[in-house]
Amino acid sequence: MDTLLTNERSERMSRVRGKDTKPEMVVRRLVHSLGYRYRLHDRSLPGNPDLVFGKRRKVIFVHGCYWHRHEGCPLCRLPKSRLDFWQPKLEGNKQRDEENQARLRELGWDFRITWECELTNRDELTHRLRSFLG
Repeated sequence: MDTLLTNERSERMSRVRGKDTKPEMVVRRLVHSLGYRYRLHDRSLPGNPDLVFGKRRKVIFVHGCYWHRHEGCPLCRLPKSRLDFWQPKLEGNKQRDEENQARLRELGWDFRITWECELTNRDELTHRLRSFLG
């Protein structure tokens, strides 16, 4: 059972952003500090990648583990109520991500998904991003 009233839940969910999230801002600052420059949210590319490195033909997606179904992650759990609504929605997000990734490959772009849970180990994340972009 949900602990919030319908209008309270609606108000809380309306605060969930798609751009400029805290995890995205952390990755943007880190990539910038490594000396890389990028464009944001290119709508001409499948999936509107969060960071676009045009000359390198590489993109980075910053995904929340819950919203994009990061398998094996403790942050990727199902809600306790309204599973009939949430399960298809969250699985649809995952399916759409996979389709966008396939389209990016077809267009000759390389991509990296940075998961929200990866932000806890900055040294490892720095190494992975440098390796991907280098």
